[in-house]
Amino acid sequence: MIPRYSLPEIAEIWSDAFKFERWLEVEIATVEAWADAGVVPREDAERIASDAAIDVDAIGRYIEETHHDVTAFLRSVADSLGEESRWVHYGLTSNDVWDTATSLQLAAAADVLAGLLGELREAVARQAVEHKRTVCAGRTHGMHAEPTTFGLKLAVWVAELDRHAERLQAARETVAVGQMSGPVGTHATVPPEVEENACRRLGLRVAEVTTQIIQRDRHAHYLSALAGIGASLEKFATEIRGLQRTEIGEVAEPFAEGQTGSSSMPHKRNPELCERVAGLARTLRGYASAGLENVALWHERDISHSSVERIVFPDATGLLAYMLRIFTGVIARLEVYPERMRRNLDATQGLVYSQKVLLALIEAGMSREGAYGIVQRHSMTALDEGVPLLDLLLGDDEVRARLDESALTEIFDVEAYLAHVDESFRRIGLR
Repeated sequence: MIPRYSLPEIAEIWSDAFKFERWLEVEIATVEAWADAGVVPREDAERIASDAAIDVDAIGRYIEETHHDVTAFLRSVADSLGEESRWVHYGLTSNDVWDTATSLQLAAAADVLAGLLGELREAVARQAVEHKRTVCAGRTHGMHAEPTTFGLKLAVWVAELDRHAERLQAARETVAVGQMSGPVGTHATVPPEVEENACRRLGLRVAEVTTQIIQRDRHAHYLSALAGIGASLEKFATEIRGLQRTEIGEVAEPFAEGQTGSSSMPHKRNPELCERVAGLARTLRGYASAGLENVALWHERDISHSSVERIVFPDATGLLAYMLRIFTGVIARLEVYPERMRRNLDATQGLVYSQKVLLALIEAGMSREGAYGIVQRHSMTALDEGVPLLDLLLGDDEVRARLDESALTEIFDVEAYLAHVDESFRRIGLR
C-alpha cells in the first residue's frame, strides 16, 4: 500500500515483522500440540515457547540465499534455539504455516475494518436523526419525484452499513481457519488431533478438509465482502457529489481553512474526498476479481495465487480502511443546507405533489386514465410556463367539480409525506 492511502493499524498487520511473528506463533502452537500428543519432549516445547525468536533482517538475508521465505524463517528461528529447534516445523509443510498465519492476519484486519465500519455507521446515524424531518426533493432518473427527507436518505445508508457489518463478520468467520495437514493435506505427517489442538491454541477453527492449502474460495469471499462495502461507499459518495453540484447545492463535504480546489480558479470547492472514495472503490472491485481468479489452482496446490495475495490482501484491507476513515470524516463534518433543499423542492411549481392529486381524483370517482391525463397536462403547463400546479388545478372546472379548494390545498402540504418517517427509523433502531 502506498503511504498516501495507508493507515498505521492496517500497515502494521501486513508488515514483515507482524507476519513472521504470526508464523512463529503457528510453529509454537504446533510444537505444543505435539508435546500434548507425547511426541515432543515437554521441556523442549517449553524452551521453544519461551526462547524462540525471529530476526527480520536475518530472514531477509537468508531469503537472498535460499529464495524461499519459510526456510529462511526457520533458519532464523533456529538461530535463537539449541538442539530443540529440530522440533520446529516438525511434520509441517510451508503452507501449513503460511496459510494459517495469513488467516490470523486477515482476521486481525477484519477486526480493524469492523471498528471503522461501526464508526461510520454511528456518524451516519447521527446525521440521519438530526435531519429526520429535513425535507428535500426525492429524485428518480435524476429528476424531481416526490418529497422525502435528507434523514431518510441517510437512514437507508445506516441499514446498508448494518448489512455490511454482518457480511464482514461472516467473511471473517469464513477465513479464520487453520490447517496443519501436511503435504497434499492427507495428515500423513500431522494427525488431525494435533492440528485441532494447534488451531484451538491460535483461536482458529480447523479447515475441515484441505489439499496442501486452505481453499481460496474463503479468501475470495473475504475480498468480495470488502469490495461490497467499497461499492456502498461509492454509492454514498456519489450521492454527496451529486447534491454538491452548483445547480443543486444541498450539501457539501468539509472544506478546511486554507484548502484550495483549483490551481487556476480560486472559487472552486470540489467534492474531492468523495471523488477519491469513488475512485478507490473501483480498485477494490479489481482485488475481488483477483481473489476469484485465485480459486482455481492446479491439483493439490500451485503458487500462482501467492504473488497475487502479497498485493491484494494488504492493499484491499488497507484501501478499505482508508476509505472508511476519510468518508467518516466527510459525514461527521458534512455541511447540510435545509433552506436550499426546500427552495429546490419548491422550484418545480408543485409538480412533486402530482401523484397525490391523481389519487385524490381517483378517490373522488374519476377514472385513472382521465385523472392521469388532467394532472399530466397541467403539470407540463406548470413546468413550461412557471405557473404553480395548484393554481392551474384550481382553475380547472373538471377538477373543481370533484375537489374543493380546501381539499386541493391540503394535498400540497409537504407534512403529509413525513407521516411514516418515524416508523422507518424505528425499524433500524433509530429515533
